[in-house]
Amino acid sequence: MPSRHSGLDEIDLAILRALKEIGGPARPKEIAERAGLDARRVAAKMRKLVRLGLVERTGEGLYSITEEGARQAEAEAPEMSA
Repeated sequence: MPSRHSGLDEIDLAILRALKEIGGPARPKEIAERAGLDARRVAAKMRKLVRLGLVERTGEGLYSITEEGARQAEAEAPEMSA
């Protein structure tokens, strides 16, 4: 089933999953560390995710996942067992 935000790539989804795991406002560097990504790449992706309503800017350099972003992170999460 295609997602509502089918333009999301694996990096976008990794960012959303990392933000969901963090559970609160985070800086791109923290998100990158959690997701195993380059901090510059995460920072560059944040504008797109904010525009799509999946992430919101909550302070100077801080971002939080929105309810829709959390739904996308769950809907697009690969099936893995812990």
